Amino acid sequence: MPLANNAAPVLVAQTMTEAQPENFAYRVKREAGGARARLAELWTHRWFRWISYALLGLILAIFLIWVLFARNLPDAKALLDYEPPLPTMVRGVEGEVVYSFARERRVQLQYQDFPKKLIDAYLAAEDKTFFSHGGIDYPGIVGALIDNIGNIGSDQRARGASTITQQVAKNILVGNERSITRKLREAILAYRIEGVLSKEQILELYLNEIPLGRRSFGVQAAAQAYFAKDVGELGLHEVAFLAILPKAPERYGRKQHEAQAIARRNWVLLQMQENGWISADQRAVASAEPLGLVPQTATIWPKGTGYFTEEVRRQLLERYGENAEDGPYGVYAGGLWVRTSLDIKKQEAARDALRGGLLRYAAGKGWSKPIATIKLDDGPWQGQLASSNISIDYLNWRVGVVIERRGANATIGFSDGDTAPLIGLPNALKAGDVIAAAPAGGKAWAVRTVPEISGGFIAQDTHSGRILAMQGGFDSGLGSFNRATQAERQPGSTIKPFVYAAALDQGMTPATKIVDGTFCVYQSASLGRKCFRNFGGARGAGSQTMRWGLEQSRNLMTVRAANDTGMENVVKTIKTMGIGDYEPYLAFALGAGDTTVLRLTNAYSMLVNHGRELKPTVIDYVQDRRGKVIWRADERKCVKCNMLRWDGKAMPRPKRGGKQLMDAMTAYQVVHMLEGVIQRGTATNLRSLERPLFGKTGTSTGPTNAWFVGGTPDVVAGLYIGFDTPRPMGGYVQGGSTAAPIFKAFAMKGLNDNISQVPFRAPAGMRMVRIDRVSGRRVFGGFPSDDPKSSVIWEAFKPDTEPKRSIREEEIEAAASTRSRATAKRSADRPAARRREDAPARTQQPNDFAGDQGGIY
Repeated sequence: MPLANNAAPVLVAQTMTEAQPENFAYRVKREAGGARARLAELWTHRWFRWISYALLGLILAIFLIWVLFARNLPDAKALLDYEPPLPTMVRGVEGEVVYSFARERRVQLQYQDFPKKLIDAYLAAEDKTFFSHGGIDYPGIVGALIDNIGNIGSDQRARGASTITQQVAKNILVGNERSITRKLREAILAYRIEGVLSKEQILELYLNEIPLGRRSFGVQAAAQAYFAKDVGELGLHEVAFLAILPKAPERYGRKQHEAQAIARRNWVLLQMQENGWISADQRAVASAEPLGLVPQTATIWPKGTGYFTEEVRRQLLERYGENAEDGPYGVYAGGLWVRTSLDIKKQEAARDALRGGLLRYAAGKGWSKPIATIKLDDGPWQGQLASSNISIDYLNWRVGVVIERRGANATIGFSDGDTAPLIGLPNALKAGDVIAAAPAGGKAWAVRTVPEISGGFIAQDTHSGRILAMQGGFDSGLGSFNRATQAERQPGSTIKPFVYAAALDQGMTPATKIVDGTFCVYQSASLGRKCFRNFGGARGAGSQTMRWGLEQSRNLMTVRAANDTGMENVVKTIKTMGIGDYEPYLAFALGAGDTTVLRLTNAYSMLVNHGRELKPTVIDYVQDRRGKVIWRADERKCVKCNMLRWDGKAMPRPKRGGKQLMDAMTAYQVVHMLEGVIQRGTATNLRSLERPLFGKTGTSTGPTNAWFVGGTPDVVAGLYIGFDTPRPMGGYVQGGSTAAPIFKAFAMKGLNDNISQVPFRAPAGMRMVRIDRVSGRRVFGGFPSDDPKSSVIWEAFKPDTEPKRSIREEEIEAAASTRSRATAKRSADRPAARRREDAPARTQQPNDFAGDQGGIY
C-alpha cells in the first residue's frame, strides 16, 4: 500500500511534464499567428508599406556601401605609423647640408613647427570649421557628388567641399582617382581617421603632405620653392599665397596667372579677417604686397661637389636600394641623413686647380669637337637637350645646341627654350652640335671650348683614409664618368717609391749605391733582348745612392733595384698596398701597369701612416630619419668613451685600425726620400710652399699621362691629366711641369691655412744619421743646413743598417771637437729658444733618439 500511494504523485508529475512542450509550442504558434494577423492588417496601410520599403532599402544600401567601398579600405590606424617618402640629405665634414637625393621636394615638420598664421591661412582657405566637425562636410559631399554626375563625360574634375581630413585620406590612403567612389571612400576614411588621430596630428599630416607645385610636397618644401625661406620666416602675404596652392598648384605659381593668384590670395586674407584671426590693418598691408616669388630653379647646393656626391649616391644605392620598395632606407624615400668627409674648401680648391691645369694645357689648341650631338629631325630640340642632362657649372657658361648654321651665322638654343645669335664659330661647327657658350655682349653668345683633355684628383686624410675632395673631370654636368675612381691609367714614375720600398725590405738602404747605367735583359727567344733607358734618353750617371735615384726619377736605377730585389717581391709589395695586381715583369717597375688615382693616393697615404692599412671612405656614418646611426665607417670600439664622468684614469682611446701592410720603418724611409723630391728633385717648383711636403711626379710613355702624388703629414693628394682615349700629349709634358703645378694651386688655396709645420713623424727606433748626400758615407764633422743642395743631410736608417764607422779614434775625437765648437758657435748666434739639436724632432716617442733605442750621428 505505501508503494501504491507513493507511485500516484510521480505519475501525475510525469504527465504534467510531458504536457509542457505542447503548451509552449501552442503558445508560440498562437502568438506568431497573431503577429502575422497584425502585420497583415498593418500592411493594408500605405504609410506602413512605405516605411518598410525605406528601412529595407537603407539596410541594403549600407550593406552595398560596405561591400563596394568600405570593405577594402586601408586601416586608418596605419596613419599612426605613417612614414612619408623623404629625400636623403647629404652633409659635409662640418655638418652643413651639401646635397639632397630627391625626386620631390619634401621636408617633414612637427605640428609645433608650423606658425599659427600659416595654420590660420590654410583653415581660412580650406576648412574653417576643421576643429569643430567630425571629419565630413555633408553639404559639401552632396555638392561634390552632384557636380561630378554633371561632369560625366567631360574632362573637368569634381568640385566640392572636401575637409582637410578628407584631403589627408586622399593624399595618403585613397589616391587621386577621378570618380564618385573616391569621394565616398574619402568620407568613410575621414570618419575613421577622426576616431584615430587628434586634430593636431591630422593637420600635421596635411601640411606635410599636400602637393603645392614646383615638385614640392608640404608647406616647408613649398616655402623654399616659392620664396627661398623657411616657414618661420614667411610674412602674412606669403602664407596666404601658400594657402591658395592646393586648389591649383601648377597655375598660381606661373607668371601669366599672377593677377588670379593675387586675387585669390587676398580672398584668403579677407577670410582670415572675417574669422577674427587678423586685423583689418594687417589684411590691408598684406593685400598690398606683391607675390614676390623667386624664379623656379633647382635648389642651389655648394658648387663643384657633383663627382663626390655621385660617389656617395652610388655607395648608398648598393647598400640600401633606390625606392621604398627596396627597403626602409631607400635612397629616394628613406629620409636618410648621411655625414660625409667632404671638405667644401678643399673640394673647391681641387676643382679649380684641376680645371686650371686642363685649361692651361688646352690654351691655344682651338675648338676640337662638340660636347655631344643631337639629331634635330628626331623631335623638338628643346626636349632632346633637356633630356640629355648635360650642363656646366663654370663661370657664366651655358650648354646649348646649335639649331641653325648658315655660313658665318648660327643660332643657339637653350633647354629653357631661349634662342640667341652665336658668334665665334669654328669651321667644324654644325647644326645639332651641343656646345658650351658664354655671353658676348648684347643678345649674342660666343662659342667656348671645353678642354678635350681631362683628369682626376683625390685629396685624402692620412690618419683615417677619409676622402676630403674628389674631382673626376672638368665638370660633372658634362658626364658622370669619374676619372678619379674609374679611370685605369699607367702611373709612370709614381710607382717607383714602392719599388724602392721592396728593395728596402730586402736589405738595401737609402744610402745604398746603385749603378745608373745601361741595363739590358734577355726576355725570350721571340722577344729577344730589351734594354731600358732613362726618361728622355738621359745618359747614366754611374754609381749613385738610392735617394738620388728616387729624387731624380732615374729609370735605370729603378729597374736595376727591382731586378736585384726580385720582381716577385716588387709586385707583391705593390699588390699589398692596393695599387694593382701585376705580373713580375720589369716594365711594371716603371709604371706600365694600370691603376686609379684613388688606389695610388691611398697607397701614398699609407706610407705616411707608417705602412698601416687605410680604407678610403666618402661616408662617415648614416642615420635614419629619426637620427639613429644605422651604419658607420669607423667600426672601432672605444671602451669608456661614453662614460658620464671621468674616472680619473687615462683618457680612453680607440685602438689603431687596419693591418700593418708594410714595415713602419720602410714606409718612413720612403717618405723621407720623397721629401727630397720636393727639395732638389723633379718637383722643386713646390719648394716655395715652405712646408713639410713629400711627393713624386710621374710621366707615362708617350707621354700619355702626367701625374703627381704627395702632400703633407695630414693630407695627401693624387692627380693625373690625360686624354680619355690615351694618346700622346706632347713631348714637353712632364709630371713636374704639368701635374705638380696643379697640386701647388690646390695646396695654396685648400691647404694654406692647415698645412702643419710639424714634420713627418718617424716610427720608434728609427735612426737619423748624418751622411754625405752624394757618396752616402757617414759624416761626423758637419751638420745639415737649410740649403736644399747641402752635401750633408739627415738620412733615415733602420737599426744596424747605417754606414759603419771606418775612421781612426783620433779622427773621431777631432770631429767631435769640431762639432762641439760649431755647436757652441751656433748656440751663441741664435736665440735661446732655438738652442737644440739641429735634427728635426721626427718621432712621437721622446727617447727614440737616445741610448739603444736610436741615435743621431
